Amino acid sequence: MASSKGSDVKHEETDIAVVGAGGGGAVLALALAQKGIKTIVLEQAPGPPRGLRGEILQPNGQRVLDQLGLLNKLPDDATRTVRRFHFCKVGGERLCTVDYGDLPAPYNRAVVTLPNVAHHAILDAIQTQPSVALWYGAAFTGLLKENGRVVGLTAKKGTEEITIKAKVVVGADGAFSKVRQALQIPADLYLYPQGYLIAIVDAPTPVTEAKYYVGKRTILGMFPAAGNKVYLFYMIPTGSYDRVKSQGLPALQQAWTAIDPSNEMLFRALTDWSQTAFMPTGRVRTPTWVADGAVLIGDAAHAMNPHASQGRMQAMVDAMTLADLLPECLASQDYSAERLKRFEHTRRPQITMLQRLADEQVLFWNTANPMVAFLRDRVFRTLDRNERLRYRVLSTTAGLRSSPPFGMADRLMAAGFLPDPAAHAPERTAPGAG
Repeated sequence: MASSKGSDVKHEETDIAVVGAGGGGAVLALALAQKGIKTIVLEQAPGPPRGLRGEILQPNGQRVLDQLGLLNKLPDDATRTVRRFHFCKVGGERLCTVDYGDLPAPYNRAVVTLPNVAHHAILDAIQTQPSVALWYGAAFTGLLKENGRVVGLTAKKGTEEITIKAKVVVGADGAFSKVRQALQIPADLYLYPQGYLIAIVDAPTPVTEAKYYVGKRTILGMFPAAGNKVYLFYMIPTGSYDRVKSQGLPALQQAWTAIDPSNEMLFRALTDWSQTAFMPTGRVRTPTWVADGAVLIGDAAHAMNPHASQGRMQAMVDAMTLADLLPECLASQDYSAERLKRFEHTRRPQITMLQRLADEQVLFWNTANPMVAFLRDRVFRTLDRNERLRYRVLSTTAGLRSSPPFGMADRLMAAGFLPDPAAHAPERTAPGAG
């Protein structure tokens, strides 16, 4: 990568410039590096992420890490395989159990990692690649254009102004993407009224299986992690995190114990607010993900509610799909929106399906309406008995389907209004797999 000093501006040239080193941007940078493509990655944070966040690698995300040669390199003491997820009513009654072991090998499991473990593995691998430069503390400031086509970007690193000429600019900078704004791509950005208080605690006794409690505007998830650690995910209104903290730890522990009395001792393992964080939730919809010389991936293009369990995974799949297309663009010197649209055409069907599914789950799982809650619980109980429908839900959550899991007849069967003659003949492949 060539560079030269002007009086005030540093100039660089590269093949691909990526804005954002999050779940999608980091994967894209590593995938391109493994193809020997010159890439510069700008990350406005001062270094790798250190904050608390829940990490569940779904099967499609595991496949991405495997393709990058990293899945088997994740440290054993920072990962935990989980196969069974129990959905329960507030109070403890089990509604449905989903077993990842029903999926095709080798990714027939969920992998829970300690915070940022997979992301750090990707970033560490990038640093070993000579064709990629990863710049922390570098903020995107604008696009360079010639004849209406994007030909690079401008950035600022400390007090230094930087101009980067690039054949393609990739916006991987999240739901509030500045690259998307600079491209003047309109976005329907919706912030959900609920988010999640995340906590990580040391369990007094081993926890081996995941549980997910649903009730009247109540959701509490418990996922075992490495060692005896357990992630807790608790739905609270957006903007209420400080108020929850002001009420004190005992009040939170009592709320959790009311949801699941059997785990009172686990909840008492939360002893300090430093064990917690708040995760806001939002959705982004855009009419296009591409422009001449530019592409949006991940949350910049299509953030979704975490009920889908696929937001970060879809950013990773975006990255791998785009990494397959960009070498062709470089070989043909065609960086037009029309050529880049192939990426969007490949990815959008699954994204659209997952966003819609997540919003349906928000409606039913977050409900305060007793009739809707009754229907939700009835569907869960049906899924527990119906292997075919349960497998469709599981394969969707695992990222293995691009088509919706339920048609109209399936919905009536799931609600218990129609019999399902194929209930015990589950599919073992996922039509429209992504």
